[in-house]
Amino acid sequence: MPIFIEKKKAMRFPISFLVLPLLLLYSCVYYSNDDFARIRKVDSHIHINSDDGVFEEQAAADNFILISLNVDHGDSANVRKQFEYTASSAAKHPGRVFFGPTFFFDTTGWGTEEWSKKIIAQLDKSLSTPGAVTVKVWKNIGMVVRDRSGRFIMIDDPALDPVVNFIKNKGFPITGHLGEPRNCWLPLDKMTVRSDSNYFARNPQYHMYLHPEFPSYEDQINARDHFLEKNPDLTFIGCHLGSLEWNVDSLAIRLDKYPNMAVDMSARICHLQYQTITNRKKVRDFCIKYQDRLLYGTDVGYGGSNNPEAFKKRMHDIWLDDWKFFTSSLMMTSDKFDGKFAGLKLPRRIIDKIYYRNAVKWYKLKI
Repeated sequence: MPIFIEKKKAMRFPISFLVLPLLLLYSCVYYSNDDFARIRKVDSHIHINSDDGVFEEQAAADNFILISLNVDHGDSANVRKQFEYTASSAAKHPGRVFFGPTFFFDTTGWGTEEWSKKIIAQLDKSLSTPGAVTVKVWKNIGMVVRDRSGRFIMIDDPALDPVVNFIKNKGFPITGHLGEPRNCWLPLDKMTVRSDSNYFARNPQYHMYLHPEFPSYEDQINARDHFLEKNPDLTFIGCHLGSLEWNVDSLAIRLDKYPNMAVDMSARICHLQYQTITNRKKVRDFCIKYQDRLLYGTDVGYGGSNNPEAFKKRMHDIWLDDWKFFTSSLMMTSDKFDGKFAGLKLPRRIIDKIYYRNAVKWYKLKI
């Protein structure tokens, strides 16, 4: 008697049944452009020099918290005005705007106890103002101010120690723009990005290739490094990728050596993009390894505008272009250099740190 064996049909599922979970998993790992507005972010380095609220309005629209840093351009009245603008903005937008005051570096009495007491009195008042989260020091230290003998005053000068100790004892970090990009010491036609060559063409006083009698690039970096060695208990945020924008390997050496150092990316993201042209993996691996030490920032300044809508669009475009670079793998171009590069497509957990959590941690933001 023949035996009949029934063949069971293989179970078949629609393709969507298999693909949908993968798509959901993928969307949980990475952000897209659609996520830009809904994700809370921090621009950790901007400059508000107006009370019209335009910058703050666009920040709210794009879900950005702002940290506005004051700068000592050598004009005490200007330093006071910057403080007034940023303190006022922080008062109007608590939890949305924070600021970093600075001090006017008057060299009268430099090196004396009276000098340090004068600076400490300035900072004591500024840091007691709601919204203050750091003290900003600028490149005039190392590139402009000099002592009575004509020697440049560097950031590691012992005469600054009482001021630094005061800031540490108050529990505030120092944010430092010390030195300049390495391009500053090159001829204009040898600079790697046009944002540098354009800036130094307009500001020859800071173009160190024209001033070989000034401290060198290495002098600036060595003074900053020595300053950090002297103050291992100081929280330090180095502006502009710590003036080591030209090479992620050089920056990695400092981040390994100084665990209390972080860096913001302001005005130097183009240097990461430039390096990405030839070695995307290295730049991406760097961002992944040092994901806890990198803060997003733009360095955009705003002093009022006759066309506020144009400024808002420009700011939105800058923020969105940077978001695409960090969150996608799209091929991109920049107006700052020639060539194409691919976005880094960093996982969302790293984006959350670079764009938000690191700023909250390093600046102790009360949000």
